[in-house]
Amino acid sequence: MRCRHCGTEIADKAIVCYRCGEATSEPAHKAPSPRRATPSVGLLAATLALVLLALAAFYAGSDSVSQPLRWVVIAGALALIVIRVVMRHSRR
Repeated sequence: MRCRHCGTEIADKAIVCYRCGEATSEPAHKAPSPRRATPSVGLLAATLALVLLALAAFYAGSDSVSQPLRWVVIAGALALIVIRVVMRHSRR
């Protein structure tokens, strides 16, 4: 028989062409199509934790937490969320 890719004469029972490497028949199993990545549970948990931390710092009723410290914690939590979103979009 002849290779359908390069035309070289090959054995009838050949699986691939010895010259070009092309398969002589269709594969029995097709490779699955690549799946698109979905947001992981870890990312959701980390974002939720940061939001809860910011809310806890903002609404803390005790006077032991000063107002500037609350805003620093909120700003840090928001900065981390923004950094994660930016890094995630830059990978696409």
